[in-house]
Amino acid sequence: MNKVYACIDGLDTSNAVIDWAAWSAQRLQVPLELLHVLERHPERAVASDYSGAIGLGAQELLLQELSALDAQRSKLAQEAGRQLLADARARAAASGVVQLDGRLRHGELVDAVLDVEPDARLFVLGEHYHASQPRKIHLDHHVERVIRSVQRPVLVVTRARFAPPERVVMAFDGSPTARKTVDTIASSPLLQGLPVMLAMAGDATPQAQMQLEEARQALTKAGFEASAEHLRGEPEVVLPGLVKDQGHALLVMGAYGHSRIRQFLVGSTTTTLLRLSEAPVLILR
Repeated sequence: MNKVYACIDGLDTSNAVIDWAAWSAQRLQVPLELLHVLERHPERAVASDYSGAIGLGAQELLLQELSALDAQRSKLAQEAGRQLLADARARAAASGVVQLDGRLRHGELVDAVLDVEPDARLFVLGEHYHASQPRKIHLDHHVERVIRSVQRPVLVVTRARFAPPERVVMAFDGSPTARKTVDTIASSPLLQGLPVMLAMAGDATPQAQMQLEEARQALTKAGFEASAEHLRGEPEVVLPGLVKDQGHALLVMGAYGHSRIRQFLVGSTTTTLLRLSEAPVLILR
């Protein structure tokens, strides 16, 4: 686990992904590798069955032309990918990253990140759209698929411009996953020096207040300036507004805490917050 991987695709968040990855690699003092995957989109594939529609000779000629067009499209995509990586390398180098590399892959993004996962400390990738309603969840989104597939931390960039975080808001619910997230924050150099606000949503029961205070003390003991907020309401309703009010903040939370069957049936708080947050989101295992 000794690299930060920036998954870039040339869309509107790509520059911010590079900047966040550069910031992370420098704070973690590890190399940065830029990863661009050339995916084949079946919906764009040319049809190959024209039997009965045109004559045999004309059909063969058309298929040859379509094959040549497909090869040309692939060649152009590779050239565009190489240029994208070259520009990304220049941007990351200008940010001060010294240990820097780039990789062009063919296939699916999830397969690519799983291949490099043993060497990964952190994945950084961009989110390109949000749900219009808290319950409008799409399980086939690249970001969600990556988060569900890997066991490494994932930083999801939600804005087209990078701004160094001034503080951290951690979604805390007292679960074993949340307590492990506190331990990870306390021991990692990534967020050292940033004030941390622990935010818990729901009823302020004595047990919840005790768990929140224990987490705050753990971060304080690790050298963080830590505070705690207890909000009434559902996390996906109250937390996005709280994070937005903090200015340049980073939202941190644990990955999916429900069973896989439950995730597919009703989604999860992790997925919903990811879709609704305007701030970048760091998801920890």
